[in-house]
Amino acid sequence: MTVRQDVHSAGIPVLCQSCEARHHGICGALDPEQLVGLAKTSSKQTVEPGVELIGDAETVDSYSNVLSGVVKLTKSLSDGRQQIVGLQFAPDFLGRPFKAESAINAEAATAVSLCSFPKASIERMMRESPGLEHRLFKQTLNELDDARDWMVTLGRKSASEKVASFLLMIARNIDPALDPAAQSTRFDLPLTRADIADFLGLTIETVSRQLTRLRSDGVIRIENNRHIVVDSLTRLQRRSGA
Repeated sequence: MTVRQDVHSAGIPVLCQSCEARHHGICGALDPEQLVGLAKTSSKQTVEPGVELIGDAETVDSYSNVLSGVVKLTKSLSDGRQQIVGLQFAPDFLGRPFKAESAINAEAATAVSLCSFPKASIERMMRESPGLEHRLFKQTLNELDDARDWMVTLGRKSASEKVASFLLMIARNIDPALDPAAQSTRFDLPLTRADIADFLGLTIETVSRQLTRLRSDGVIRIENNRHIVVDSLTRLQRRSGA
């Protein structure tokens, strides 16, 4: 009997065959042989909300692909105050190559699934594979573009536009399986209202007031306090000032 082998999965490790990060994350730059080598040192894990993934100024010994969930990135001041500086979604790369210590704190905002691999393995592959280095460089530039866009949101948009922009970002990124052409979606808020306020530079009361306004105007529906239903992403985008 001849066993038919799918050309798209030929030589791909079982661990990687159903992984979206293999196509859209950094692993998409690796050939089957390199994937096999990386898979031998990789491990998948799921962590609960609130668990610290990387500590500020902590020695880095591994990197991860985010497979699902939301990771909250924060920076700390010397007096202990923290500021949320970004969110990561699947299939983002968690870690800073070629740096001995982390410059940020990363925490699971929701239940997060990760595929982790030793620092030495990925940095060796970066030196051996220009495609992998290019993929990481491109992802870094995308994150820089996102950070610049977010600076505009924080610096120039109204409170209403800030909250709508936040919801739009979550709606577009929280579900890696969401069709980019989809016009509706639903999700649980990955941050508390206090964290949303911190992220947007608003008060908790203002965030709650703007969410209520978006609900009253029919832009979103709110179920059980944290579950958001968006029937028209186009309408939400208009309210974001984009």
